[in-house]
Amino acid sequence: MSYLRGFTPWIAFSFVALLGWQWGALSGLVLGGWLLVQYRREGVAADALILNASTVLFFAVLTTWAFARPDSGLKEYCGALSMGWLAITASATLAVGHPFTTGIARRQAPREVWHTAVFRRINVVISSVWAGAFTLTAAALAASVAAGLDAWVPLAVQVAGFVLPLLFTARYPERAKARLAPAAARA
Repeated sequence: MSYLRGFTPWIAFSFVALLGWQWGALSGLVLGGWLLVQYRREGVAADALILNASTVLFFAVLTTWAFARPDSGLKEYCGALSMGWLAITASATLAVGHPFTTGIARRQAPREVWHTAVFRRINVVISSVWAGAFTLTAAALAASVAAGLDAWVPLAVQVAGFVLPLLFTARYPERAKARLAPAAARA
């Protein structure tokens, strides 16, 4: 569940933003920065911190904008923007051939599996699911704001946008290993 810890700045942002988008952005920035420092102190490798570094960058820009322009129309869409940013981050890691989940998975998997086809495939699939979930959530959030739906709707959408891929991430590796390992051994 180290994934959940990495997403706490985004989750805090979702809830605190109900009190004001500036404060939500600032809470995401502070929590994201604190986590990044903590992970580095723990000796976590840089490739496991791609999402954390992206988080700090996003919240630094958003916090600056939110305090400089508190009445900006972006405040209505900051949930969609945040999920869109995560979608871009996850998709970019796939595009460059280094899924963002790989570094995280290496913290949990034995070193001898890191360079196997099964390990790589599992991380491509998991990162793709996250990228897809972030993209769909961003679109749903933008649509719910544009439609003027109650504030609880975007919050529920955002929670689902984290919980569903988190559940997939928790269950998929064991299923994939059981299915892919025999085929990899035959090859």
